[in-house]
Amino acid sequence: MKPKSWIQSANLAIEGIIYAVRTQRHMRYHLVAAVIALIASLVLHVSRIEFILLALVIVLVLVTEAINTAIEVTIDMISEAYHPLAKRAKDIAAGGVVLASVGALTLAYFILYPAFTKAVARGLWRVRKAPYDVIAFVSLAVVIIIVIIIKALLGKGDPLRGGMPSGHAAVSFSIWVAVLFLSGSVPIIVLTFMLAAMVSWSRWSSGIHRPAEVATGVLIGASVTALLFFFFR
Repeated sequence: MKPKSWIQSANLAIEGIIYAVRTQRHMRYHLVAAVIALIASLVLHVSRIEFILLALVIVLVLVTEAINTAIEVTIDMISEAYHPLAKRAKDIAAGGVVLASVGALTLAYFILYPAFTKAVARGLWRVRKAPYDVIAFVSLAVVIIIVIIIKALLGKGDPLRGGMPSGHAAVSFSIWVAVLFLSGSVPIIVLTFMLAAMVSWSRWSSGIHRPAEVATGVLIGASVTALLFFFFR
């Protein structure tokens, strides 16, 4: 059935991502590797261009894994019986993931290893500062990945409706903490907090989430973002 609104389309898309994370262990491995690579980019203070390249190859690997999962599900839906062409299609899709992963590892090596050797030479304790906007981006990405993994493992509720934790609360309070560090304007900070609180309250008052799910989302979003800003600002 065709989605009636962009919200339904987004819900279905996120549901697909969570299905892939829940059923494909390699997708979970890729997400964990993505978190490690993003945090390493903060620790080693790579350049903006290098950070963008790392982010792009991370997305490339995740996209190829999602396509591979979609192909496997489609083939299994058509027929569960063994067929050499079905096997070939799955092998080719898996090969695409391998190629993307090898490319990502190669790029990560040439970016992170030289940065690591320089960091060791200077002293790792001195390599903690990173641009605030990069910290904000990494924080939001890490929060989203954590929420997706938890939702996939628990398997309760729809992606945008219910389940532990509340993704809306996590994202909104991650943004608020980022604004807290990025903005020197008290009105903007207060307004952002009010918006984050309203989003979180609406998830509970409308019956979509239980209080514990909203509180967990707030805790994940605020604490992860605050910790990353504390260590790398």
